[in-house]
Amino acid sequence: MTAPKLMPLALGLFALGLVAIVVVFALFATGASNLPIWLNLAAWLLTPVGLGLGVVSAVRNSRTRKR
Repeated sequence: MTAPKLMPLALGLFALGLVAIVVVFALFATGASNLPIWLNLAAWLLTPVGLGLGVVSAVRNSRTRKR
């Protein structure tokens, strides 16, 4: 996958992770204690994966422009 196509994917994953984190905090604030495992995994994994893909995409994009 090329760097320009990787950045929108990274932004989407990061945004979904942030939404999941906000939902988890909102549910805990309302008193929910047994959250679904998929929601916890989304909050725990999507944000760092999106951030990592964004960094990789930015580095790859900067290297292709220098050549």
